[in-house]
Amino acid sequence: MIVFVDYEHNKAHSKPWGEKMLAARTWITYRLEDLSGQHCMLVRYDRISVELLEQLGATAICISGNSADPRDYDPAAVAALTGIVQDRRLPMFGFCGGFQFIASALGADVVPLGPTDQPPSHASPYPEGTKHEFGYFAVERTAEHPVLEGLEAPIVRHAHALHVPAAPDGFEVLASTDITPIQMAVDDTHKIVGTQFHPEYWTDEHPAGRIMISNFFEWIS
Repeated sequence: MIVFVDYEHNKAHSKPWGEKMLAARTWITYRLEDLSGQHCMLVRYDRISVELLEQLGATAICISGNSADPRDYDPAAVAALTGIVQDRRLPMFGFCGGFQFIASALGADVVPLGPTDQPPSHASPYPEGTKHEFGYFAVERTAEHPVLEGLEAPIVRHAHALHVPAAPDGFEVLASTDITPIQMAVDDTHKIVGTQFHPEYWTDEHPAGRIMISNFFEWIS
């Protein structure tokens, strides 16, 4: 059983993108189920527990991205998920905000990319003057790894204005861009992968995310 943790804060559900985001969670759950060959259960971040993972016989955890400020989360509501990450007993894959959550739980910082005086070169939901990455474009590989097998300069979906400037202890950086030095990192010992981009939003035109996630499930099997 794969467990897909929805890390979005409830306040985001009322945002203009809230309904689309909620529908996407189900769509991504099915994608993870198809790629893993296992059942996949979607669980809210504040409902996850060690007991639930044991009851389900979970073999891996994937953690979604989020649009809310990390400071909006009640520490008590994320305490169980924080403990699960810190325990590192199960393989994990964190997508964008999910990677940020993993990194933070393991002692790393999560900070804004910062301000910019460059005009946006494409449509994005971020305010002008805010440094961000948004849209489909390539990341640069910085190391070899089984999760990147078959990929040279993967084109993936980006949607972030926060990032992890230094990887947690035990992680190796696998990919970067000029704006975001850690686009992908891995803890080989505990089989934990984090991406600052969104591999779960692959398309027929840009299938790299599907390949990465499929490679991840093969790697942990």
